[in-house]
Amino acid sequence: MSERTTDSTALDAFTAHRNLLFTVAYQLLGSAADAEDVLQETWLRWSGVDQGIVRDQRAYLVRITTRQALSQLRALGRRKESYVGPWLPEPLLTSPDVAEHVELADSVSMAMLLVLETLTPTERAVFVLREVFALDYEEIAAAVDRKPVTVRQIAHRARVHVADRRPRGTVSAAERQGAITAFQRAVETGDLQELFDLLAPDVVLLGDGGGLRPTVGQPLVGAEQVTRTLAAGLPALLGRATVHPVQVNGGPALAVRVGDQLDLITMRIDEGLITGLYVVRNPEKLTRIAHENALTL
Repeated sequence: MSERTTDSTALDAFTAHRNLLFTVAYQLLGSAADAEDVLQETWLRWSGVDQGIVRDQRAYLVRITTRQALSQLRALGRRKESYVGPWLPEPLLTSPDVAEHVELADSVSMAMLLVLETLTPTERAVFVLREVFALDYEEIAAAVDRKPVTVRQIAHRARVHVADRRPRGTVSAAERQGAITAFQRAVETGDLQELFDLLAPDVVLLGDGGGLRPTVGQPLVGAEQVTRTLAAGLPALLGRATVHPVQVNGGPALAVRVGDQLDLITMRIDEGLITGLYVVRNPEKLTRIAHENALTL
């Protein structure tokens, strides 16, 4: 096989599986920017592989991507230790067809990514590769450099851990949209009651400004605290904010702009009530949202 043919074969395989590889990296890292870095490293390594020895291109590429993502995840963990305030995943614009695929939408939701943050790097990789992408234990073992029997044990432990923390029950599209609409109405009209009626008693509000924009310095827990904070802040947006519904991480969200400042609001819904309010204000995490969705508000 000529060098040119080998290069073409490698490029064709990488292009064919790029979306899969990006999703693997994003679910492991919670950062689209870091996922893109991982894909660049994956390509550099993949382009140097002798294609004649590769039996399964998809499995080989997933293995490279997983290993690069795990290395990046450990470095990201060190960065989070010095991060100012709560850390939220970087929002990712998704198409409506992702929202219609319930399992995929759940796996990339902000709520699920936060649950994955509570796993160790290896547990997270095993869980994502097994539960989301249905890889067999031998493939996963090669990707995380563990024996298949060990991977089975890790998968079981991670599955139990996630099951105890993931959103309870299936959330309908109508419930998701209803919560988003109530928040949008609160911003646009100043009528907060409908939104407050949807807050669960144990609702948690997280704001991520990354030290670049002001937000709540620590998680706010409980409907009383969250209601008081929203009642103080939302009326100030009346008549000043432009609100755009967007599809983010497999579900509806709100892009709220005041002047040249953009916020992204997503929610976690359990049994019809809002149990998580996530406000991303860090501009470094909103660059893709603003650019890809052409938010020139």
